[in-house]
Amino acid sequence: MSNKKEFLQELISFLQGKGFVWGPEPEIYGGTAGFYTYAPLGKLLKNKVEEVIRKTFQQQEFFEVECPIVMERKVWEASGHLKGFTDAMISCVKCKSNFRLDQLLENYPETHTFKKPEEYLEFIKKKNIKCPSCGGEFKPDIKKHDLMMKTRVGIDKEAYNRPETATATYLPFLRFTDFFRRQPWFGVFQIGKAFRNEISPRQHIIRMREFTQAESQLFIKEELKNNFEKYKEIENDVLPLWDYKSQKANKKPEKIKIKDALKKGFFKSQAYAWNIAIGYKLFRNIRIPEDKIRIRQHFPDEKAFYADDAWDIEINTRSFGWIEVCGVHDRTDYDLKQHEKFSKTELKAFDEATGKKYVPHVLEIAFGTDRPVFALLDLFYEKKEKEQGKTIFKIPYHLSPIPIAVFPLMKKPELVKKARNVYNLLQKNFLCVYDETGAIGRRYLRAAETGTAFCITIDYETLEKKPETVTIRDRDTEKQVRAKIEELKETLRALINEEKKFEELK
Repeated sequence: MSNKKEFLQELISFLQGKGFVWGPEPEIYGGTAGFYTYAPLGKLLKNKVEEVIRKTFQQQEFFEVECPIVMERKVWEASGHLKGFTDAMISCVKCKSNFRLDQLLENYPETHTFKKPEEYLEFIKKKNIKCPSCGGEFKPDIKKHDLMMKTRVGIDKEAYNRPETATATYLPFLRFTDFFRRQPWFGVFQIGKAFRNEISPRQHIIRMREFTQAESQLFIKEELKNNFEKYKEIENDVLPLWDYKSQKANKKPEKIKIKDALKKGFFKSQAYAWNIAIGYKLFRNIRIPEDKIRIRQHFPDEKAFYADDAWDIEINTRSFGWIEVCGVHDRTDYDLKQHEKFSKTELKAFDEATGKKYVPHVLEIAFGTDRPVFALLDLFYEKKEKEQGKTIFKIPYHLSPIPIAVFPLMKKPELVKKARNVYNLLQKNFLCVYDETGAIGRRYLRAAETGTAFCITIDYETLEKKPETVTIRDRDTEKQVRAKIEELKETLRALINEEKKFEELK
């Protein structure tokens, strides 16, 4: 592929044609940027990704909650969103396109230190930066664009769609302390919709106005942050860390043990380092390749004013290069204190050992599920240049939208009947499809395009020999082996979960 733009166009065509993602929606009305439909295969893939996220959090003792999407104005006043949730925007004189200033200048790290609009405008003029859409000049004016989506509850109560899941998670804090029996630390997470009135979304499902967030919140007594019991589990884990000093010097990320990163002062606490490790593990568990991930430290002036520590996890995509997919933040006690102030309700935990009350700190892992889904589609889509027109979606087996396909070798009554029996047997344990239309080679190709991990073929040997066997075909290698029908469920389960390699089958 000659360039990113061409690859993206090809990828989007694949996603639309094969039933992964449709839009912008509603297509029949011309579409509105930032709104997409997850088509049948895309929704299956997204579900698989979210289940991996759930499992990862649950293994680390986080409990899932689901909070309201719409909340009254006062909540967002307390959180600071009504005053501060804006993006700096600049417009093209010629084509009138609007751009987020930080995205326009993302390849110029020196702008991180700028404070005033005049500094940005002078820099744009000095570097002769033009409109990406038409090459035109920019207006000498930077405006603030409000990202909040306003609505109304009842007759006249002002409310807003949540721009993140985090704020709604803080509000039941007193209920949490009871549920977790006043433990000095506990974790919750939420997967759900959030809304942002983006200036001009341009990166497919990477940047949407309606999207799915997954965020965890670790509530912890401040004194335990550097005496955290779970830290020992991850202190020898190696992470690809890119601190802001290395970024300034144009150095590559450094692979470093977490305990050594703490000694170097990269992280301020054991509990924060543990959250970084969990965030990294999430993306490795959905099989983002190790060489496609880095963890980037925020510049001091880039951090939110309440953040004590802030790093982003980034993935290197073929469509857009490096994209941020996750932020890990130490939010200290800012949020609980803000909501205590505005609600006039004491939001404190009780330490039974000392008999004193305290405000916990909150450590957050914040990301969306749409970006990792896009990253998987981007990284594992493959076009075989030597076989014109042939494409394959080499998604890791356990994430395959439809992991199993069952085919009769030919559309003959005796083969179809047996294939239907095998399909009925397998669909009790797996999501699978049955296909008897067209030549067997064409059916294999259709399955490979949609990411199906293994194809089961019933042929005349199945009918004529005992014990009954079928052919299992591996998507990635295109190799085939015979397997007993009576052992088929367990064999496929082991292959999908990567407990057994295809080459090990006899």
